Amino acid sequence: MDRSLLGRLSARGCCSSSTLKAWLPILSWLPRYKLEWLQMDLLAGLTVGLTTVPQALAYAEVAGLPVQYGLYSAFMGGFVYTLLGTSKDVTLGPTAIMSLLCASVVGGQPHRAVLLSLLCGLIQAGMALLRLGFLLDFISFPVIKGFTCAAAVTIGFGQVKNILGLQGVPQEFFLEVYYTFYKIPEARIGDVVLGLLCLALLVMLLFMKTSLGSEDAPTCSRVARKLVWIVATMRNAVVVVAASLVAFSWNAYGHPVFTVTGKTCQGLPPFRPPPTSDTTANGTVVSFGEIVEAFGGGLAVIPFMGLLESIAIAKAFASQNDYRIDANQELLAIGVTNILGSFVSAYPVTGSFGRTAVNSQTGVCTPAGGIVTSVIVLLSLAFIMPAFYYIPKASLAAVIICAVAPMVDYRVVAKMWKIRKLDLLPFVVTFLMSFWQVQYGIVGGIAVSGALLLYNTARPQIKVSDHGVLVMELGSGLSFPATEYLSHFIHTQALQASPPRSVVLDCHHVSTIDYTVISELRDLLRQFRLREVRLIFSRLQLSVLELLLAADLQGFTFTDSVEAALQMESESLNTDQ
Repeated sequence: MDRSLLGRLSARGCCSSSTLKAWLPILSWLPRYKLEWLQMDLLAGLTVGLTTVPQALAYAEVAGLPVQYGLYSAFMGGFVYTLLGTSKDVTLGPTAIMSLLCASVVGGQPHRAVLLSLLCGLIQAGMALLRLGFLLDFISFPVIKGFTCAAAVTIGFGQVKNILGLQGVPQEFFLEVYYTFYKIPEARIGDVVLGLLCLALLVMLLFMKTSLGSEDAPTCSRVARKLVWIVATMRNAVVVVAASLVAFSWNAYGHPVFTVTGKTCQGLPPFRPPPTSDTTANGTVVSFGEIVEAFGGGLAVIPFMGLLESIAIAKAFASQNDYRIDANQELLAIGVTNILGSFVSAYPVTGSFGRTAVNSQTGVCTPAGGIVTSVIVLLSLAFIMPAFYYIPKASLAAVIICAVAPMVDYRVVAKMWKIRKLDLLPFVVTFLMSFWQVQYGIVGGIAVSGALLLYNTARPQIKVSDHGVLVMELGSGLSFPATEYLSHFIHTQALQASPPRSVVLDCHHVSTIDYTVISELRDLLRQFRLREVRLIFSRLQLSVLELLLAADLQGFTFTDSVEAALQMESESLNTDQ
């Protein structure tokens, strides 16, 4: 066989091998797997699993769904991410923000939540295959912060009714605030006491974990420190189990003083396609198209926020632990998780910052730790679901409040005020509108950020200096929104002056132009010729120069430097005299 053909086949084989590893990152680390890694992955997976179970139950409450749907949503991510994920730390599952978004779109209807997971997964996987991850770059930091702060307030206050043991409180935020205060006299003493004790215990355990890492931490044996750290890390499970035992004890003695979760479906969810239609209480069949129409803008917001949250977490921990991730591969992992999750009755999931932090701090070595976490969730579903009957809602509310409290980052407002006050505008718009409708807040913030971005594009900075000839230095690139402003600025400063003045246009910051700009420059050159003055272009980048030369502009003159342009104009004036 011809050697050149062998070379091409060999190269093709290498390409296919690298492509396969790119699509299945597990092939990159599995051949190098070590026994030491297995020990750390087992420990991390177990720790995260004991954190995931109570959080998943609590977040199902936020989503307005029966608690078992939280666990249905918590195990698929571990298996899929092990195959497709590029971060060793990230854990996929229910989160506070995705649960809130889901509640706002599906209104607590399980069948629609499952269908939403399928549609979100298809959108996310499609974006990954089309390499559309760059679209996330258009969601600015102030918008993200405004949304997360508003979400934290909404979610946190939404759990106050469970701390107080109140019933019949609406889901809509402003009505929720009103009726929570209105119904305070109906608060159940048992729920209030238990809820406050759970909050105090969670805060104390968190403080203990934080103090262990400080320099002035009390000296004690290594085993004791490790034991305290493990208990503090699994504080959610510790508090929920303790509260459940208390509730069970009171019920056993005939004193049901706590509002408990109640009956839940036992066993693993069936593997079946998500429903594409729904039936209302009065027997009316709702078609697939009508359900999608009811989802509205949420069908765009939820996939984007899921991707944004997970990729931001992956990038943060990749930077912290010195490795790199593939953003588009992360999109694919989340998309496939949501698609397959919809076949086991899951609602949309994404990366969890809290559980990812636990995973990283426990020393996970590979994404395989997620398999252990998923097995813990599956075992909970298979064997201990009846015990969840006695979990007090006040304890789950305490877990949620402690989880979302750090999301209220008031310091970011002071930082934005100090660095760029205009960034507070999309932050405030997003924050306030999110209390009306969560998806409206995000869309409104993106719209304001986009308007500010377009304004900066349409109004480039122009620095003017007078050297006998006006030198105008463009501070950024030129595109069609800026043409009218540039033309008006030059007319005002030079052509309408008495007498008209020549201009040197310093273009060293301009890296691209378009047809509209070239058309406007052609008209400007004509205006300068009519007034017998000159428009000289200086320090043009090669790509821009080639475009201008191709346009064949009459009277087009350019120089390599501003000094050369000034000298050219000076010699022209001397010749005229």
